[in-house]
Amino acid sequence: MAERQHRVGGAVVAGVMVWCGVSGCAGSDTDQDARGGDPVAALHAAAGRLVEAGSSKARTSMEMATGGTRVTIRGEGVYDYRRQIGQLKVLLPQDPAGQSEHRPITELLAPGALFMKNRGAGVPADKWVRVDTAGLSDGNLVTGGATDPFAAAELLRGARTATYVGKTDVAGIAVRHYRGVADLTVAARGATDGNKASLGAAAKGFATARVPFDVYLDDEGRIRKVRHRFSFVNGQRQGTVAVASTTLLFDFGVAVDVRLPDGDDIYAGKIAEE
Repeated sequence: MAERQHRVGGAVVAGVMVWCGVSGCAGSDTDQDARGGDPVAALHAAAGRLVEAGSSKARTSMEMATGGTRVTIRGEGVYDYRRQIGQLKVLLPQDPAGQSEHRPITELLAPGALFMKNRGAGVPADKWVRVDTAGLSDGNLVTGGATDPFAAAELLRGARTATYVGKTDVAGIAVRHYRGVADLTVAARGATDGNKASLGAAAKGFATARVPFDVYLDDEGRIRKVRHRFSFVNGQRQGTVAVASTTLLFDFGVAVDVRLPDGDDIYAGKIAEE
């Protein structure tokens, strides 16, 4: 399947994210957090804490600023951290004129693959589009309009230094706030097999392999909220396009029943231009 790319405001980025259309931690402190622990160690352990939790619900938000316009794509669904499989319903924004509504895109997240239904014109309503995430220049950190929750957690394995900001709360849950910069190359080396190739591709495809982040961990070390700031090379003009991805995790241990499509349910034709 030839994957289509969309050109928005001079930027070319594959997939859904840009339908509507990272910096070292040098000098940051490695202050001990409120429990006397090392912030970097807490961040490196966050992905494992999610695996221990088993599953959760997730809400996602992805913002892109280009050409003086800010666009937001939102998603909501569930994720199984042990199987590294999830399902999100992603809602695209209206056209700039505000005259057109788009059907939500159903996305299935799996190691090495992204499956999308309602992907675009020319795809039968009962078919899925499959994308090999290791072949995407961003490793599917932004292509689908939502960052895979477990990939977002594993990206923190690339944190070299981090600062403990302080205590706060997220949706009424007491959390510890950390801030730092992760290196995608380092994260790929420490990632599980399901994310190793995708994070490695992102390390080469982004404008920089360093990704600034803010993350909020609960008392069990689980991520309740994480915000990453990615930078794309602008294909038309010199400079970069800024993308901010935020993931909220809640209702840990929820039942997750996600089944990947059979081969006969996957569309192999060309996606028509819209």
